[in-house]
Amino acid sequence: MNDICLVVGGVEYPAHRLILCASSEVFQVMLMNPQWSESHESRIVLQETPACAAIFGEFLRYFYTGQIRINHLIITPLLTLADKYNVKDLTNLCVEYMCAHIAHASTNNQLITWFQYALSLGHHKVAAACQSFLKWNFEMVAERSDFGNCNPDILSKLLQQNDLVVNNEMTLYKDVQHQNMIEDGMSEAQVEVYMESLVQEVMSHVRFPMMSPRQLAELLLSPLTTKYKEFFIERMAIGMSFHSDQKERLSEIAKDDNGRLLFTPRLYTADRWSSLLSVENFTALDHYDTRALVFSSHLGLAEHTGDKTCEWVIDLYPKGVWFRKFLLIAWEGTVKVPERVLSTVRLSVTCRDAPPSRVRVGLLVIAVEDGVEHVANVVQRVHRFTEKDPLLNIDDVLPFEELNTSLINNQGNGDAPPKVSKYLVGPGRDILKIYIVIAPLEDISCVDVFANTFMLPSQR
Repeated sequence: MNDICLVVGGVEYPAHRLILCASSEVFQVMLMNPQWSESHESRIVLQETPACAAIFGEFLRYFYTGQIRINHLIITPLLTLADKYNVKDLTNLCVEYMCAHIAHASTNNQLITWFQYALSLGHHKVAAACQSFLKWNFEMVAERSDFGNCNPDILSKLLQQNDLVVNNEMTLYKDVQHQNMIEDGMSEAQVEVYMESLVQEVMSHVRFPMMSPRQLAELLLSPLTTKYKEFFIERMAIGMSFHSDQKERLSEIAKDDNGRLLFTPRLYTADRWSSLLSVENFTALDHYDTRALVFSSHLGLAEHTGDKTCEWVIDLYPKGVWFRKFLLIAWEGTVKVPERVLSTVRLSVTCRDAPPSRVRVGLLVIAVEDGVEHVANVVQRVHRFTEKDPLLNIDDVLPFEELNTSLINNQGNGDAPPKVSKYLVGPGRDILKIYIVIAPLEDISCVDVFANTFMLPSQR
């Protein structure tokens, strides 16, 4: 009883105008508006890419059944079809799938493809999820072959972000150096133009002052440095000026925001700035219990500040905070303060030693999705510790209900497996991991937790 035939990639799909118009606003206009030639025809040829043509049958079947099996192999062409024909419910389904499987996309060499695809189509929710994973798991993504497909403009904007997580700046430089987008068939002249563009657009955002003098010296042996000697020597000189405390030169460079970013630490996971707080046997932890960590970080970023360190005490309250009732004795008299319970995951940072003038505190929360353990959330604060106020409390480090409600209902429902929070990792899914990063900020550092350039305006 079909009254129309769609032809895609040489394959004929008998269909019904009523179903097409009810499912897609584009088909409704195409088939019902007399001004469109297709409205008068019973056989319509649709031009689709090979990837879209290969799954068009599944796409059309969704109109009739409301069901479709999605996987990472067909998600991008399926989203293309949903967008093209304005099938809003399928578009939403694709977007939710992609946001829930970002880690899986990374392991299957598709993260950069998804990211750039979502940006081109204006799907900011997917793009934001990809961008966060890329920033917070940069080294993991850089190991994948898909990293070579990253557009230099996107990569340069990414490198301007303060919340990019890497072991140190030298690691970042090496990852970017190995990024290769040279296509087969390029002439030597085209390769030369491309490489020069890559150096100018991308490498200028590497924060050379955040490298140690020894690491800067290692760069002299790099073939890239030899080839583009003038460019790299200038930036290495800025780094050495920072380490030798040449204030006038540094102030001149830091006059604009881009200059200040050069003297701003990222979220470095090297032992010099970071330590891991791991809570094992999380399900056995009593309500309102704490776990503590003591570690030291360097007081200065530059070599001239020496090896002075500051000791930090970290207290984590993963199952809420309980304030017992007590009597407060003041000059007006005695005041009864009632007990109070906060349903929040709190992390307290206490500065034990003479504090630095100002620091950035970063909390890197680990989660597991699709079997991939990764940094799933980052919380940042810029704070000035003083002798009178040596404490910083950070609440809502991660969702309290998601972390703790699953434990209450851990018996599961019938034959269904028990629900376990994605923030519990390890072989038995019973370990909570949070990396604490504390790095000092110089007077010429950027104080914003994020850089001044955003890839997605909706994140501002």
